[in-house]
Amino acid sequence: MEENKFEFNYKVFTSIDELPQDQQQLLKEAREVTSQAYAPYSNFQVGAVAKLTNGELVKGSNQENASFPVGLCAERVLLASISSIHPKTPAEAIAISYKSDQHTSDHPISPCGICRQALQEFEMRTNHPVQLILGGMSGPVYVIDSASRLLPLAFTSEELR
Repeated sequence: MEENKFEFNYKVFTSIDELPQDQQQLLKEAREVTSQAYAPYSNFQVGAVAKLTNGELVKGSNQENASFPVGLCAERVLLASISSIHPKTPAEAIAISYKSDQHTSDHPISPCGICRQALQEFEMRTNHPVQLILGGMSGPVYVIDSASRLLPLAFTSEELR
């Protein structure tokens, strides 16, 4: 028997003020776009903003539906928008933030499993790593060099060949 281990490094900043200017701006945009979320059921508003390799910014927010679970997470709304508006254009970075009237938004949250799969596939499809910048409305910020780091042993298109 053999035992293996997955590990990855990520950066932790104590606040948005410690980030480089371009990352600060992207996280500020993600914080702002949370107000565009349609989340009347969970009251958990998530915003995601991508900076593409062509310099364009694309935004997405979560969209819930009374017929649960047909709602969409902000990350998948964002990826669908990028793929529709800028087909085949990689994203350099995606900032994700959230707010809620019921919970304090003072720490980073991580994409759900479905979104991790979608982000991993997007990286493979565009052949480009996507840096993730994760933060709440205040508090620490995590910077992860590639979204694929969040999904070790991913199910990929390679398994379908």
